[in-house]
Amino acid sequence: MKRVFFGIVLLLLAVAGYSQDIKGKWVTEAGDAQVEIYEQNGKVNGKIVWLAKGPDTKDVHNKNEKLRSRKLMGVNILTGLTKKEDKWEGGRIYNPKNGKDYKCAIWLEGDKLKVRGYIGFLYETQTWKRK
Repeated sequence: MKRVFFGIVLLLLAVAGYSQDIKGKWVTEAGDAQVEIYEQNGKVNGKIVWLAKGPDTKDVHNKNEKLRSRKLMGVNILTGLTKKEDKWEGGRIYNPKNGKDYKCAIWLEGDKLKVRGYIGFLYETQTWKRK
């Protein structure tokens, strides 16, 4: 009986640990891009790995004119996030649709990823789905 109880506890801990893992591929709310979230040097980042418009899509709205000819594939749109309790905060998110970047926080709600961009006290939150 102790073995069964111990096995159930280990299984629950494994499931809880997996549910907190944000790393992997996520489909944006609009479904027009996939972002791969990964950890590097203790920070969480996310790069574009698929675009509905195709792999040659350029960063045409970037504020920096020199970057407008770069391909969006592989561009980090999430940068510098660190885990604080149940959220990853303190980073930035780049929006290639308008060429602006914002303060950012992300967190899991069940199997969905909430992605919030901030300007002062104003914010917008999107829901991304795991690929």
